[in-house]
Amino acid sequence: MCPQCRAFITTKDRVCPYCGEKVGPRAIDLRNSGQTLMGFIPSARFVTVMILLVDFALFVGTLLGGEGLFQAGAERGFEVFRLHQWYRLITAGFLHGGWLHILMNAWVLYDLGAQVEEIYGPPRLIVFFSASNFFGYLLSAYLKSPMSASVGSSAGIFGLIGAMIALGVRTRTSMGQSIRALYIRWAIYGLLFGLLPGIDNTAHLGGLAAGFAIAYVAGTPRVTGSNAELFWRALAALCVLVTVYSFYQLYLHIPANRL
Repeated sequence: MCPQCRAFITTKDRVCPYCGEKVGPRAIDLRNSGQTLMGFIPSARFVTVMILLVDFALFVGTLLGGEGLFQAGAERGFEVFRLHQWYRLITAGFLHGGWLHILMNAWVLYDLGAQVEEIYGPPRLIVFFSASNFFGYLLSAYLKSPMSASVGSSAGIFGLIGAMIALGVRTRTSMGQSIRALYIRWAIYGLLFGLLPGIDNTAHLGGLAAGFAIAYVAGTPRVTGSNAELFWRALAALCVLVTVYSFYQLYLHIPANRL
């Protein structure tokens, strides 16, 4: 599909025959699954699997007596706004409150993340997920009780749903309508499920809005090596650095007797 006029073209076209836009190779064609950790991780969802590995590693850490890890990394309005522990808006998106919580999120993220990663490419996926977690938990911390804690990757997951809705909105074809309708249903089902006690729908709404807005502006990858693609690569690298720094701050705030 041409990234400019959204017309269907062949995989061999390097210039759109309808609008003249230069077209680079598909993101999935640029990756070789056999070169990704000796083929153990499918290249089409490499970033998705990396996020899941971090999630499960941290979850195992909380099970092995790391209660301080959970307490120091959860989003809670009091610590965020009164103590200025902004790192919690990042770390909360990688922590989970139980086996059911992490398995449900992992199940959705494994499929949804692969779709977003294939269409938008790894840099945009990183930006979508990171920004959706941040803005989702920022909205949650602002609107909820200051002593109410939240964790989970669902804010980022809703951001990815928002990104797919944005793809459907930008693609002004019958296929775009189908994509938009499908993921709007995903969002509705998720928000209805979020009405159950103990689920932070505020973070879901914030993540959904952030993912949609950023993806609508970002669009899909164009010519490899262009200024736009270099920008999204740099922004993704910044998101990774901010995430690493946030976990360093989390480590510093874990009580000494809870390490």
